[in-house]
Parts: sequence; C-alpha cells; structure tokens
Amino acid sequence: MCGPGALLRVLRRLGPCCVFSGIWGPAARPQAPGALLRVLRRRGPAACSLASGALLRVLRRRGPAARPQVPGAQVQRDCPRGRSLTGPGVMRSPAECEHRPLVLCSLLTATPKVPTTPVKATRASTFQEFESSTSDAWDAGEDDDELLAMAAESLNTAVVMETAHRVLRNHSQRQGRPRPPGAPEPSAEPSVDPSAAPGGDLRLVKSISESHASCPEGSASDAAPLQRSQSLPHAATVALGGAPEPSALSTSALSEREASRLDKFKHLLAGPNTDLEELRKLSWSGIPKPVRAITWKLLSGYLPANVDRRPATLQRKQKEYFAFIDHYYDSRNDEVHQDTYRQIHIDIPRMSPEALILQPKVTEIFERILFIWAIRHPASGYVQGINDLVTPFFVVFICEYIDDEDADSADISRVPEDVLRNVEADTYWCMSRLLDGIQDNYTFAQPGIQMKVKLLEELVSRIDEQVHRHLGQHEVRYLQFTFRWMNNLLTRELPLRCTVRLWDTYQSEPEGFANFHLYVCAAFLVRWRKEILEERDFQELLLFLQNLPTAHWGDEDVSLLLAEAYRLKFAFADAPNHYKK
Repeated sequence: MCGPGALLRVLRRLGPCCVFSGIWGPAARPQAPGALLRVLRRRGPAACSLASGALLRVLRRRGPAARPQVPGAQVQRDCPRGRSLTGPGVMRSPAECEHRPLVLCSLLTATPKVPTTPVKATRASTFQEFESSTSDAWDAGEDDDELLAMAAESLNTAVVMETAHRVLRNHSQRQGRPRPPGAPEPSAEPSVDPSAAPGGDLRLVKSISESHASCPEGSASDAAPLQRSQSLPHAATVALGGAPEPSALSTSALSEREASRLDKFKHLLAGPNTDLEELRKLSWSGIPKPVRAITWKLLSGYLPANVDRRPATLQRKQKEYFAFIDHYYDSRNDEVHQDTYRQIHIDIPRMSPEALILQPKVTEIFERILFIWAIRHPASGYVQGINDLVTPFFVVFICEYIDDEDADSADISRVPEDVLRNVEADTYWCMSRLLDGIQDNYTFAQPGIQMKVKLLEELVSRIDEQVHRHLGQHEVRYLQFTFRWMNNLLTRELPLRCTVRLWDTYQSEPEGFANFHLYVCAAFLVRWRKEILEERDFQELLLFLQNLPTAHWGDEDVSLLLAEAYRLKFAFADAPNHYKK
C-alpha cells in the first residue's frame, strides 16, 4: 500500500492530459481533477486501499467505457508535470480492463508499454513548475473545512467534557481562582480513548496524541488545553459553564483602553508646558471624564498651556467676571434691559435636563451668565438658542466636584458656594470663547445660520441625491428642520451625554463649532436615510426630522457619526466641485 501523499504526487505528475482525460474523456476534463482530489482528501487519513476503492466507485459510476482507459505508465519522480513519462498514455482495451482490478498502487509499479500513437510532449509552463514545487499548498480548499466539520460532528461527549474541564481548570489556576465545581482533579496526562470517536474516525484523537508526542515532556501539559480547545467546535465552547462572557471580556478590554488613554492624558497634562496639538489629537476620539474639564479649558483657549500661569489666570478671570456682575447685573430690571432679562427668565425652564436646570441655584447661575454675556455683546444681544450652549460647559465643570455618575440629576445644593462661583466663572468664559467663533449666527437676521443651511443643502445634494430629491418632492425645506441644528449645535437633537462627547471633538477640531459642525449635520441627516425615504407625507416627514429618535444613543453612535463627518470633510472641504453636477 502507498500513502495518500504518494498518490497525490503521482496524480499531479501524471497531469490532467494523461490521467483525467484518459479516465473520463475530453468532455469531463474541467471537472475531473476536482472530483478526484475531493475523493482523495476525504479519504486521505485512511489507508490507500480506501482511496483506491473510492476511485473504483467513481469509475464504475462513469460506466464501463471509462474504465479501460486508465494509463499504465510508470511514474518517474523527476519527470515534469504535463509531459509523457515513459511515453504517451497507453489505452487498454475494454476486454483487458473489465476483468482486471484497478489498484492505484499499480501506477507506481506498472510496466510501461510501447506507445502506439506518438503524442507531442509539451513543455511545462512556469506556473506548472511552481505548482509542482509547492504541491502541498494546493491541498488547501473548501474540503478542509468539511473535514473539520466532520470531525466536530463526530466528537464524543466524554472527550468534549474532559477537554472542557481541562481548559477551565487551567484558566482557574492561572487566574488564582478556585476550580469550577464538577471539574475533575488534574491529571498528569490526559487519557483519550481512541474508541470514543464514533464511526471509527480517529482524526481528532490522532491529532491530539501526535501533538503530545511532538511536544517536550515538560511543556505537554501546558500545551494540551490550547490544542484541544482549538479542536473543539465553537458551539461547544460557548455552552460550557464558567466560560467568560463576551460582554465581560469587552468591558474589561474597554476599561483597559480607557485606563491607557487616561494615563496618556495625565502624562501630557503633567508637563510644564502642555502640547496643545498633541492634546487635540488625543481629544478627537473622546476625553476621559476625570480630565475633561481641564482639557476643555485648555482647548478653548481659556487657560494657558504653561502650568505655572494657570492659577493666576483662573484667579484673574474669576475676579473679572464677578466684577461684571457687580457692575451690570443690577440693571436687569431697567427698562432698557428688562426685555432681555425676561426672555432669559422664560427660556431657562425650557432647557434640559430639567432635573438639573430647575434647581434654584442653577437657574440663578444661568440667568447671570446669559445676562452678562448679552450686555457685553450688544451686536447680537441674547438670542434664543444661546441658553442651550451653557449647559454642556456647566455640567462638565461641575463634575469635577461631585461624585454622581449622572450629572443630569446631580444635587447642586451639596456643592460648596466657592466652588459654584468658580464653576460659574469658568462656564461664562468658555461659552464666550465658543460664541466668539460663531457670533454671526446670532446677529441681526442670523446670516451665519442661513449661510450654513444653504451649504448643508448643497452638500447633501452631492452626498445623497435621492434623499435631497425626496425632501424636495414633499416640499420640505432644509431651513424648517436644520435651523435648530445650527442654532443650538444639536444640543436639542442629542442627549446631554452625547452632546458632551460631540463637543470633545469640536474642541479638538480647528474651528470645529463653525466648520466641522456642517459635516456633522450632513452625516446626521444621511444617518436617517432609510426612515426619511419611507415617509411619504409632508407632515410626517417634518415631524420625524424635528423629533429624531436619539434618546438611547451612546458614545459609539456619536463616534460613528463623527467618523462619517470626518470622511465627508476629507472628501468635500477642499474640493468645492467634488461630485458637483
């Protein structure tokens, strides 16, 4: 008997011209090699006689006319593939082959016959030479997956459970935890009964035993659980008790990433002079909560990069802010300013989150901040929408001093008075820095917003013409639903936690609130493409666009939105005619 490897080498060196065309005839040449190789792969681990019998069954199915044409040429190992070995393939008569059993080993020992018809030898191509020199690489295919599936299906329950207990026991020992209940005592060498594999399929058991034999004696016990776990089907490992949950693994990995990012931020902020460019790069994909307040103050330009100058700057700015209050706030009841103050007083209770805003101390702080800013910026004064821009700054800065996970409902009355004063001053100055970059959004007739809405309409028409055309067909104007997106910077469309995450990136982008926000709005609109196209009524379409379902959004949703916005910016910001018709 000869091994399966020898059979495959013989058949490869005979080539399709001599073997497969002789067996099946010219009409079946394209399919014959694949069929024969699949038979040999499936029977490869068994004895050569099994492969011979399989080929006989294939030939019988082809009919008696195909059997007489098996070549009897002797194979020479140094003969190139595709050439005649000791002469062209000799065809036997039907009478000879009908009563002569076909044994593939005879291909190695058969005496060559004198060719009756000369066949012109063809020189092997470069690809054929490469294929012949790397024959093992051509064994991989779809049938390998079938073999693994067959092995998995034929696993015995005892083998599976014994292997599973070893994996769990090894994991518990490495983690320093007690062994799971029901797991057997550790043994020096696993006992695998070859008869446990049903159907006589010894492939899995053989692979395990061979792996132990090939490993050094000292490392065999350590390698065994890994090798066995790789042989188990995926479904079996998932069903085992005591295995770590995917959510727990992902949470652990996430915690490690967050801890690593936090260390990077702390290391960067601990230096005598903070590298603001590096800080922007780190902040683009989100800022850890413990360092978010100081990072926002640095990125907004409120605090200097030099560590030694920061305490003096904070003290000077806070003193300056409360000097404004002493000078201007008493004029809120004057006739010239009472309309402004009344509008502020009406708008604050409409803000969200209500549990935070409706606390008396918070309401007073917001009224002072908005009134002082309106008095000091007479070109625009107070405009509805500016009030929503105060909340993210206030929440981020107050989180430095409270332990509540949910700052939306934090009890501000527990915060010391001097801390509230500092938070109020910091909020005012950072909000002022933001509004300085988008003040044309709030001047007379709000030209900045109108220009951005027009740019958004043009951008969407180039990104997704179908959505743009659908809105136009139902007479929905962009100004009807995107005005609030520009006026409030999406604070009314997203939960507060998502707004804070969004502003992490806005703070790190050059002119993020002024320019990058446009691409975020475009990505935000296209995000709801399917729902928009399903609406066939003006009223329903407009109601949907004004009340988008983002209540359950989290950081991952915002990150995807920002990634899409960055892609749009990369494609369109410096190419005004890109995709333009």
